[in-house]
Amino acid sequence: MSLKSLLRANSSFPETINDLFKPMNEWLDDAFWNKPMLSPAVNISESDKEYTMTVAAPGMKKDDFKVDVENGTLSISAKIEENKEEKEKNYTRKEYNYSSFSRSFSIPESVKEDQIEASYNNGVLTLTLPKEETKTKKNGKSIAVK
Repeated sequence: MSLKSLLRANSSFPETINDLFKPMNEWLDDAFWNKPMLSPAVNISESDKEYTMTVAAPGMKKDDFKVDVENGTLSISAKIEENKEEKEKNYTRKEYNYSSFSRSFSIPESVKEDQIEASYNNGVLTLTLPKEETKTKKNGKSIAVK
């Protein structure tokens, strides 16, 4: 038997206190504690022609993102500001939520920085980083050691 159930079985006092503060506890849980920190997962794949980065960021809009490339570094950032107000007869409840993240990645020299593209669809930010065309290598040759 857990301590909580033992206290409930032996005394109504803890349950009464819990019931008294239940609306406030639920509001605090919803407003603060149940909001996960925004740290999106990033997947990177490579093909012969490009690198593809996908960033899991559900619940955002494309205007929330800022994507920059400078000196071989790709930076992705986003911020969301929410203001909610609920008015009832006896109270007014206001909530403010601010979430943000910033991630930076070093990109290979073979990436055409001026042709990087980004799109946001169904909660996923997708970045396409095209590669420079590489010259095909000629047949190998033997080098004599002197």
